[in-house]
Amino acid sequence: MIPPLLPGISSNTYLMLQIGPHKLANRVALAPMAGVTDLPFRRLCAELGAGLVVSEMISSDPGLRNSRKTAWRSRHDGEIEPRSVQIAGSEPQQLAEAARYNVLRGAQVIDINMGCPAKKVCRKAAGSALLADEALVAQILESVVSAVEVPVTLKIRTGSSPQARNGVSVARIAEDAGIAALAVHGRTRACAFRGEAEYDTIADIVAATNIPVFANGDIDSPGKAAQVLRHTGAAGVMIGRAAQGQPWLCGQVANYLDTGVISPAPTWEEQRRLIREHVQALHVFYGDFMGVRIARKHVSWYLQQSPAYLHHRRTFNQFDGPSEQLDYIDRIYDKTDNEELAA
Repeated sequence: MIPPLLPGISSNTYLMLQIGPHKLANRVALAPMAGVTDLPFRRLCAELGAGLVVSEMISSDPGLRNSRKTAWRSRHDGEIEPRSVQIAGSEPQQLAEAARYNVLRGAQVIDINMGCPAKKVCRKAAGSALLADEALVAQILESVVSAVEVPVTLKIRTGSSPQARNGVSVARIAEDAGIAALAVHGRTRACAFRGEAEYDTIADIVAATNIPVFANGDIDSPGKAAQVLRHTGAAGVMIGRAAQGQPWLCGQVANYLDTGVISPAPTWEEQRRLIREHVQALHVFYGDFMGVRIARKHVSWYLQQSPAYLHHRRTFNQFDGPSEQLDYIDRIYDKTDNEELAA
């Protein structure tokens, strides 16, 4: 049943969203983001209401499998199901082998990256650079889908450039290859993250295919998510950069789409607890040396709305020990700073 506060959204949006055999708890996914969606952050977002979380992209290059970075990105202990792993590359057989390898390590969904606009990825003809070669797209998708028995999903952009928006064509290729679900960012490769996302192409993709589509790009609030679903008719939304510093956002959006009620953000005391637990999890996951350094960017995102943001960031970034970081979080969230942050 469509909640009365959300008119205009397709009734298909309120059906149980499913990827292969996996029924998702809701229609809100956390986007895969390199350097952000590591296991501690995925666990936190899932705990706070994300219906699907996807790993950071893992290179299909077998020579990198024993690297420290790949080892971190390949961990799934304690993660909600389905465990979705994103792979990146440009060689069909290499990607197929990477899919098999990650399934053996616990992946229940394989996601293929054809959406990353980063230059270091596109220089290797991977990520969104692949969109310019539809024949290669088809080869990759067919190779990966046939290599594994788990569902395969795909993340794309609307095209290579505003003059070459071939997202509909790529989506049809994906459906023909057996892709189980599609996430579409409403910008082209050339746009990177500049300007505003456009959703007309996503609506065209939804109309042209019969697989679940997640709309992605600039979705930063429950209201914006509902607006995008109305416009596109997509089955769900995928939230990326807006979740940085707001791991509860996916849950807020999911609750609004299900009930029409915007749930409040965590209280200051709840935020203190969440941030402390997140930072502690980073220390444990990466070890003290790297954990302290990776915690710096996450705490910076948490505090970016504070009037004293620059002061807190400079101070926090000076600490080299886990206990110093945790003590400073407590100091930020004492009564005085609560009033300052709320100002």
